[in-house]
Amino acid sequence: MASAAVEILGLGLGILGWVGVILACGLPMWQVSAFIDVNIVVAQTIWEGLWMNCVVQSTGQMQCKVYDSILALRPEVQAGRALTVIVALLGLVALMVTVVGAQCTNCVRPGKMKSRIVIAGGTIYILCGVLVLVPLCWFANIVISDFYDPSVPPSQKREMGAALYIGWAATALLLFGGCLICCCSCSQRDETSFPVKYSAPRRPTSNGEYDKKNYV
Repeated sequence: MASAAVEILGLGLGILGWVGVILACGLPMWQVSAFIDVNIVVAQTIWEGLWMNCVVQSTGQMQCKVYDSILALRPEVQAGRALTVIVALLGLVALMVTVVGAQCTNCVRPGKMKSRIVIAGGTIYILCGVLVLVPLCWFANIVISDFYDPSVPPSQKREMGAALYIGWAATALLLFGGCLICCCSCSQRDETSFPVKYSAPRRPTSNGEYDKKNYV
């Protein structure tokens, strides 16, 4: 019962991380304007994401524009698009695989195969966390490098947006949830792989026959 609860907890964390990756992928706030000038009162704020960039006016009005050309995008944006879409699809696969092999479902008979299916689902969740970590760290490295580069004009300097922090939180959930699923399934398989067998010693009685009271 305890292992099933831990498995459900890992599945829930994996689902939350998967939803977080989808949210971070769609948000345009991967890079935002850095207010480092003497006068911090500006008329507009620039947001840059994987699919569009937005300009937010001081009045609250926002205008967004989808990128026109895919091939003209920077390498980190192209890689971020590809990896986040792959993670979104793999997260769906991991969800279905884990549900099929979960202890609370009867899609597969209990046994080694059921445990292996759950381990496969947890491994896919861990793979999703590793894949989505690549564009997040890539964007963060570029933002930090440009921010401290004196050759970059202050108007073109950027800061890390909310989408990066959401993505890192989603990565942690995916990794932790996948590890919980794998560890729980491995422990369950170890417990059921070696059944305890008992055999009573066969001792002959005084009349030469074996005592039958030791047999069930």
